[in-house]
Amino acid sequence: MIVEQVWTDNAYRNFNYLIVCPDTGEAMAIDPLDHKKCLAAAEKNGWQITQILNTHEHGDHTGGNEAMVKATGAKLLAHANAKDKIPGIDVGLAAGDVVKIGSSVELESLDTPGHTMSHVCLLSHTDQPALFCGDTLFNAGAGNCHGGGHPVELYQTFSTQLASLLDETLIYPGHDYIANNLEFTLDREPDNARAPALLKEIATQDTNKALVSTLALEKEINTFFRLHNPTVIARLREKYSDLSDDPDPQEVFLKLRELRNDW
Repeated sequence: MIVEQVWTDNAYRNFNYLIVCPDTGEAMAIDPLDHKKCLAAAEKNGWQITQILNTHEHGDHTGGNEAMVKATGAKLLAHANAKDKIPGIDVGLAAGDVVKIGSSVELESLDTPGHTMSHVCLLSHTDQPALFCGDTLFNAGAGNCHGGGHPVELYQTFSTQLASLLDETLIYPGHDYIANNLEFTLDREPDNARAPALLKEIATQDTNKALVSTLALEKEINTFFRLHNPTVIARLREKYSDLSDDPDPQEVFLKLRELRNDW
């Protein structure tokens, strides 16, 4: 499996992706808002885009669909419940569906509500798994729930699905928010062992060759996975006097998401 991360360099800081079968050159474009850059990357490498996948219905992920379909004739895939939100869906996906690209690439559809209620992530069936996670999971952060989602559902997605993936799983998010998210981590957990050095490392990175994290790294630097951390809980109690004496992980997650909304 070949993964081409396409940096849009737009105000929303989107990442688009091409996932390519190395044997046939067939490709899937994930959330190809910048269809011109995606098409140019495919043409440069001799790849044929035959499928488009929208992780969810927001315009900064679906805005390139029409032009991409017109240019390639590709089939459009999205969450089965997004049919009234995304025009022209050819294939509606449910949890466990397998998407094939060419002759050698398989991606499993995960039903991952929270950012919206019709959100899918794709997990590759490869020796080292890769997760294409849209706006559910970001580097060092979690998606907001303003545009049709719900924070309890997002917590359930994190706790029952994402946290159980293999630590070596590569993380490919829909946006580059890593700097701000690491600053939030350090605001919530000033004694975090890994975040300060990583913040320095990414300060000078070329976003066209952005850091690709792993789930293991996210568990070190992403506050939304660090719900039992004593410092995180103590700092939350300074902000929220109604926090339980011994808060469960869901309560900590919801308070962190609420705080991050206005941070």
